[in-house]
Amino acid sequence: MNNSQEIIALEKQYVLQTYKRPDLVWERGEGSWLYDKEGRQYLDAGAGIAVTALGHHHEAVIGAIRQGAEGLIHTSNLYHTAPQALLAHDLCESSFADRVFFCNSGTEANEGAIKFARKYARAKGHTDKTGIVAFTGSFHGRTMGALAVTATAKYRIPFEPLIGGVTFAEFNNLDSARAAITTQTCAVIIEPVQGEGGVTPAEPEFLAGLRARCDEVGALLIFDEVQCGLGRTGKLWAYENYGVTPDIMTLAKPLAGGLPMGAVLLTQAVADTLEVGDHGSTFAAGPLVCTVARAVFSQINQPAFLAEVKHKGDYLAQKLQTLTTESPLLAGLRGKGLMWGLLSEIPAAEIVAEARNHGLIILVAGEKVIRLLPPLTITQVELDLLAERLRETLAAVG
Repeated sequence: MNNSQEIIALEKQYVLQTYKRPDLVWERGEGSWLYDKEGRQYLDAGAGIAVTALGHHHEAVIGAIRQGAEGLIHTSNLYHTAPQALLAHDLCESSFADRVFFCNSGTEANEGAIKFARKYARAKGHTDKTGIVAFTGSFHGRTMGALAVTATAKYRIPFEPLIGGVTFAEFNNLDSARAAITTQTCAVIIEPVQGEGGVTPAEPEFLAGLRARCDEVGALLIFDEVQCGLGRTGKLWAYENYGVTPDIMTLAKPLAGGLPMGAVLLTQAVADTLEVGDHGSTFAAGPLVCTVARAVFSQINQPAFLAEVKHKGDYLAQKLQTLTTESPLLAGLRGKGLMWGLLSEIPAAEIVAEARNHGLIILVAGEKVIRLLPPLTITQVELDLLAERLRETLAAVG
């Protein structure tokens, strides 16, 4: 089947329509570029929602897939495999964590984090310490627990009742957070840089205040770095920008280069309260996906690579700041590293749609924020092209 319209028609007939997709079909990718079925070329500034951090068809990812496919693909978690143990070592030795639990997605990672926090409180003898504090603008996933700590009402309301005991405080408002975090709170969950909620970085004083308040009441601090972690901000972990260490951290999107993988990183103090059978996953941390994740991690976890991400992020920020000054459609800019949000005066979806006509793939983050998440391997020449195509897009919409 070579015709895009035939593929789109087939998808509309048989796939549950929970996504609003544009009328194009991707066929291949190379570096920062995507190609549709008709051979049209697009600069990819979305990276599969921060997943393809090393770009498309990266030789390290392809090589690891080949290597993994030649060995075991699946054994289940009833048995030991070397790639899982080695990846766990890599992640823990490069972070605050002592232990890791592997899963298959960011949503699953956040579900696990919530479960672990409640078990921790119970193991400490606090059976009534079950409250969870999340924040306005948050997005932590679509399953019943992760959805319960996701702020957007339109995502939650059709599926209520969700898990109870969740309180939302105002993001970057420490007074609001301190009031919400009480002795009945078992955990506080936050994205150091919010993604879906509008690409909004936390203020350093805010995260430091959360850490202090959690220590004060005996609550665990959970950082959701599913989107902002693994090099995206110019540091290996987003929390390194703040000098604030969580008790639990969740990862996913770029971890296995496009293969499904999530992880929950945790301190030994939390791990000590968890027992055999408390949590599990059939598919998680299979030998193939762990082999690929190790290859991705080894590429990103290099000082020179991370320094280059920061340099490119600063360069892109200058380009975008110029655009916000020039265009009446833009009202501001926020972000870190290669994770940027442009505040729009009109629905961002209109700009995203027009950008495709200029060979540019960008994303939304809420109704009036344009989100840019290019591959971490994007070149400076491609960043110049990104800015130019965005300028053309804004002129066409304007």
